[in-house]
Amino acid sequence: MKTNDYVKYMTEQFMNYIDQPKEERDLIKHEKEEMKKPFTTNMFGMLPLSFALYMKKIQNKKEKDKKSM
Repeated sequence: MKTNDYVKYMTEQFMNYIDQPKEERDLIKHEKEEMKKPFTTNMFGMLPLSFALYMKKIQNKKEKDKKSM
């Protein structure tokens, strides 16, 4: 893509964005935020989830042992 084409494309995108009503822009922004992965998953993959599940398992085991005593 030539520089001139890129500038033309960016100008068109900017003008389309400006022409939209503010409510519609906010709605699109909100939808994008909902679709985005959580930060920990994005940075570390499945490790935070597996660690959380492991900690929950240990906690449940401790609670179960306390109840049986």
